[in-house]
Amino acid sequence: MTGTHQLPKIPSRQQEVSPDEWALRVDLAAAYRLVALFRWDDLVFTHISARLPGRHDEFLINPYGLMFEEITASSLIRVDMHGNKLDESPFPVNPAGFTIHSAVHAAREDAGCVLHTHTLNGVAVSAQQGGVLPISQQSIFVLSGLGYHDYEGVALRDDEKPRLVADLGPSNSFLMLRNHGLLTVGRSVPDAFLQMYLFETVCNIQVRAQAGGGPLVPVNPAIIAGAKQQQAQVTKGLGAGLTWPGLLRRLDRQLPGYDS
Repeated sequence: MTGTHQLPKIPSRQQEVSPDEWALRVDLAAAYRLVALFRWDDLVFTHISARLPGRHDEFLINPYGLMFEEITASSLIRVDMHGNKLDESPFPVNPAGFTIHSAVHAAREDAGCVLHTHTLNGVAVSAQQGGVLPISQQSIFVLSGLGYHDYEGVALRDDEKPRLVADLGPSNSFLMLRNHGLLTVGRSVPDAFLQMYLFETVCNIQVRAQAGGGPLVPVNPAIIAGAKQQQAQVTKGLGAGLTWPGLLRRLDRQLPGYDS
């Protein structure tokens, strides 16, 4: 890379932060790169945020302008509840993009990580009146904890926050933003990523099933009611901890350098 296209050198922050914060930075940078690897990114226009350990109103978020595959643990920026920078960085942050995230973090103590995407299939399903349909095994896990939020324009206004929080609910992990995209909430970065993997997979399956043109077979509602217990059995109670180490190994092979 040459000239204005070259990234500024970002010194390592590993010795400047606590071991807990560094571990969080590594996981969050990995999540950004995994989003790029799975092709869920929308250039630079979505976010993944993570609450800093032991701090209710400080978060890590992406430097605005970096592609997701370029993000590292050291380039992530601390922000306050309003999206204002708390770290020295050559990059800005996008306070407007933090409106949705700050609303969820403030309302949900369990929201350690909030992941938001604008994928083609996610937006396609969000525009369908029926929303997520119970037509796949994956869909039962999403439907057991799903809310919907109607589109109110680009998320710039604080007065939208109470409605968004109410639509998410006190315990749902999934929120479909109508005409906009998908959002997941997790206690940790791996949890939010695994939830998004499920959400995105459900939308992909639905769009393909509908494209076939034939009648669709719904899942019995009684099965959906027991989905959370079934999910715990499938993951042996480890949740995202079962898949996260393997995902990091994939990154080490295909997009190394996130942990710098």
